[in-house]
Amino acid sequence: MKMLTVLALSIISFAHDDLNSEKVLKQMYDRYAGNWYHTFTFVQKTERYKNDTLAQTSTWYEALNFPDKFRIDFGDIKNGDAVIFANDSAYNFRKGALKTVTADNNDLTFLLGGLYFYSFDKVLSQVKSLHYDLNKFHMDTWDNKPVYVIGANTKDERVNQLWIDKDKLVLVRFIKFDDNRKEEGILEDHKQFAGGWSETKAIFYIDDKLIQKEYYRECKANVDLDPKIFQPSEFGKTHWYKN
Repeated sequence: MKMLTVLALSIISFAHDDLNSEKVLKQMYDRYAGNWYHTFTFVQKTERYKNDTLAQTSTWYEALNFPDKFRIDFGDIKNGDAVIFANDSAYNFRKGALKTVTADNNDLTFLLGGLYFYSFDKVLSQVKSLHYDLNKFHMDTWDNKPVYVIGANTKDERVNQLWIDKDKLVLVRFIKFDDNRKEEGILEDHKQFAGGWSETKAIFYIDDKLIQKEYYRECKANVDLDPKIFQPSEFGKTHWYKN
């Protein structure tokens, strides 16, 4: 009996040690590809902070169509202030008019569900392009739960990192050191929707200073969305949110 126990522990230890960043991504992909919800809408209470003090509170209206379309309306929809992420670009509107168009792949849309709508080879390529080193990996804990850390061999490395909940296999934290600054996002209070999950609270820091807190409500998955709401040329003609 003792020998069997030792053998079992050895097998578990070997399987544990054999994990790496690519294998964790494959676990995520195998679980959710073909099952993740296609669309998602929610209303968000947004708190903006300055010097760790609440400076502004507003309501945002957000809609996603995976893998790569995302729209945020800031404040009263009638004001025409919004951003549409589509076609690898961000289209910024103010008072109903298109003000700027910038290149933006919107990596969070990819990491929070979009990745399940591509081939796995494309997923690996995209994660690497976001400067996460798939040759680095370790296990840690977050919020007293085990996590896989993609992109770093230790939590103290100043490198881009994805922290993945071991059980749910969803992103709970990311750290980025691009653009000569540290950006950190913490994703909390996950709830299951259709075949996937979504955080319902998010907290963001820049250079370890609190910038923004987000709280989601009225979350709905797999809703029918008019494709026109993600088309910049159709801005102002229709909207997904109905009072």
